[in-house]
Amino acid sequence: MTFPLSSAGVPLQDLIFGASIYLPPVFKAVLLGFPLWLLVHRLVRDWLYAGEIWHPTLMDLSLFVLSVCLGMALLTAW
Repeated sequence: MTFPLSSAGVPLQDLIFGASIYLPPVFKAVLLGFPLWLLVHRLVRDWLYAGEIWHPTLMDLSLFVLSVCLGMALLTAW
């Protein structure tokens, strides 16, 4: 008995192979936004954890989301 999806020329096989090679755009945006977040986090870390911010973890997460959005905007504009 042969597996029906393993035959050559089946579109599903090409789709699976293509998905394993090409990265989804959201993952690319995270890869672009993460170094930006690292830079911004390092610059505002002292101010962030000095007690002036009500919830520093939430602010840090917001900075990360904004960095990922900027990475996605860069991908879209490029």
